[in-house]
Amino acid sequence: MSPARTAPQRDRLPSLTGLRFWAALLVVLYHLSREYRPLPWISPLAWYGRDGVTFFFVLSGFVLAWSYAGAAVPARVFYWRRAVRIMPLHLLATGLAVAVSLALGGVVPLRGVLLSLPLLQAWARSTATAGNSAAWSLSAEAWFYLLLPLLLPFLLRRRDRGLAVLGTVACGCGLLLWLAGWYGALAGSAGLRGWLLDYLPLSRTPQFVLGAVVGVAVKRGWRPPVPVGAAVAALLLWHLALVGWHDAVPDSRWYGPYSASQLLVAPLFAALIAAAAGRDADATAPTRPATTDATASRRPPGLLAGAWMRRLGHWSFAWYLVHQSCMHLVAATYGTPRSHTGVLLGWLLVLVLSLALAGTLYTWVERPIEARIRGRGPGAYTPHPGPSVPAARTPSSLAPTASPSSRRR
Repeated sequence: MSPARTAPQRDRLPSLTGLRFWAALLVVLYHLSREYRPLPWISPLAWYGRDGVTFFFVLSGFVLAWSYAGAAVPARVFYWRRAVRIMPLHLLATGLAVAVSLALGGVVPLRGVLLSLPLLQAWARSTATAGNSAAWSLSAEAWFYLLLPLLLPFLLRRRDRGLAVLGTVACGCGLLLWLAGWYGALAGSAGLRGWLLDYLPLSRTPQFVLGAVVGVAVKRGWRPPVPVGAAVAALLLWHLALVGWHDAVPDSRWYGPYSASQLLVAPLFAALIAAAAGRDADATAPTRPATTDATASRRPPGLLAGAWMRRLGHWSFAWYLVHQSCMHLVAATYGTPRSHTGVLLGWLLVLVLSLALAGTLYTWVERPIEARIRGRGPGAYTPHPGPSVPAARTPSSLAPTASPSSRRR
């Protein structure tokens, strides 16, 4: 294979793959609690588990910035590779969701399904969850992909102080968006407020930008002042706080916890991602200090990077897309139990069925199809030799601009 057709050399961050599973699990438990039947102890903590989608938006910005910083990749190549990464499974999962809905006697809006296929559904309130309802987040991701060839060169030209300012602004945007819910037209319409603040891709853009800013910073060597365990503890405390907030304020109020749970949590997820990625990067660094124990330098960077965690993390994309279809099938076949034991069995059935389907799809559909068509598109990756070689300052390339200030610590 010629160098022009060689896949890019990316730093492996296995803990982030493991975290993907836990974020997907949070979303699955959220849907089981709200759309199937709640369980004591678990459902109160997962009642706002839809904020797992916020994690994926921040993670997407981080991973793309980390992976493409320093790679002279034409925008058309980037777009092609992202399309072949998500579209085959998206189309298959949408077909499955439509088939399940029709089989169960549901009404399928044709216009919404057609808009969902090219991932345009989230831009309209009436079609945001059409087709496969989980795919609304892919509509936002498609928007983020369009932005990256403009965003990444801009970030790579910023000094560290500039990145800090941009990260602070991105965090502040989440707060401002939530506070905007007090506006009369939004405060009086939970549906309109929910679409504008939770589904509309523009409202989710600061989360992606925050992830990209942190990705560039960690790539340069910055590490957050909190370890992984502390970041996880902060997220647990956040969900405990949401339980009390929910008891005090209903979701119908603009200052309720529903939108806040998704718009205000991005900094906590960014801290967790940065801590886990930094630990992985330090553990796999090619050069280690002379005082570092050789055995410790080869030690796996935590439970999140274990083989099964990584496997489940790889399955998480398919799991996210098919779990609701499996849940609807189980509910229609098994019924909606009233006892806690029956609900627990129903939950386990949904989890086992959807995970088994996700693993099958990853192994036999997602991965082989992507591998088969990935190299048939335009262009190929060309490794960037370093900042001493000038790079284009146009959106047609994801390469950084060679600027001494961008490398200042």
